[in-house]
Amino acid sequence: MPRRPLAAFAIPALLLAFCGRIDDTAMGAAAVGAQTPAPSFEVDPFWPQPLPDGWLLGNVVGVATDSQDNVWIVHRPNSQRGAEGTPPVIAFDPAGNVVHGWGGPGDGYAWGTQTHGIHVDHRDNVWVGFGGGLPYDLTSRATTDNAHVLKFTPEGGFLLQIGEFGRGSAGSGSTRFLGQPTGIFVDPAADEVYISDGYTNRRVIVFDADTGEYRRHWGAYGNPPDDAPQPAFTRDGPPPQQFDTPHCVDRAADGRVYVCDRGNRRLQVFEPDGAFVTEALIAAPRRDATVGGAPWDLAFSRDPAQRLVFVADGGTHAVHVLRRDTLEVAATFGRRGRWAGQFESPHSLAVDSRGNLFVGETLDGRRVQKFAPAE
Repeated sequence: MPRRPLAAFAIPALLLAFCGRIDDTAMGAAAVGAQTPAPSFEVDPFWPQPLPDGWLLGNVVGVATDSQDNVWIVHRPNSQRGAEGTPPVIAFDPAGNVVHGWGGPGDGYAWGTQTHGIHVDHRDNVWVGFGGGLPYDLTSRATTDNAHVLKFTPEGGFLLQIGEFGRGSAGSGSTRFLGQPTGIFVDPAADEVYISDGYTNRRVIVFDADTGEYRRHWGAYGNPPDDAPQPAFTRDGPPPQQFDTPHCVDRAADGRVYVCDRGNRRLQVFEPDGAFVTEALIAAPRRDATVGGAPWDLAFSRDPAQRLVFVADGGTHAVHVLRRDTLEVAATFGRRGRWAGQFESPHSLAVDSRGNLFVGETLDGRRVQKFAPAE
């Protein structure tokens, strides 16, 4: 079938404009004002190209881009019947063609049974995390066994393992073992890898990205993490003093480190040494006229000041656009659904050098979508 231009699809779900306008698929939008106009996007329903060799995606639990604007995903083949023969790590070129596909057990490392998170560093090395969520088949080991991060070349050559599969958590004070990590980011200047650690532990931990040597870690507000039971989250109560499922970590060009504290519905911001800077609850308008939202993943806009933060919210099946200076929600787009431009549990997102936004969906979504800046 010939490829048709996007403009030929004149249905609201395919034009996600949130520059002061609200379409009938949006959960809601806040006027951005004159400070930083929020961009408009339109979904590309033909990206990516059909997968080869009968491949089928399971839950997509990580999205990243590399220096060539290839788009990398990690998914869980064991979450989808018929996907068992699909490589868990797949890279697409800008046109949506598969250029890499690999992953699984190998010499010198433990692959694990539950992937979670992917990052491509400044040398185009590929980092894959393991942990999080429920097992999808009876042959899987407990998810707490997945407590490590692996580093590979773009071709899938093994380079480094941090943490240990099958060891389980030794607590948030451990300088050696992880506890179901969720997100990964490599700082190119210091050559350090930041890991949000995650489903069992309650911290951000930093290692040397070449040797795996421990550097430092911290919990909410930059304090030592505490694994003791915590009060249930409420928006009307005092701010929780510990992380509850730190689900992503990323570093802006100015050096500030951003953490998705998913269970506590907030972002926290730190200096690279763990010194606390600020925080904000995700406060997006919802269909029932309440305000809420939870950060599952984030990415920064590609303007020099990185004035916007894009946040995937799997709980409300939406993407939020925040002003980075205030962490206020400038706009929200998306609604639950399986048509192009809609979301089913958006778990991860990434931005390429052209400003294209890529959103990966888990649970019943099991896909990655491309949203191009509207002209």
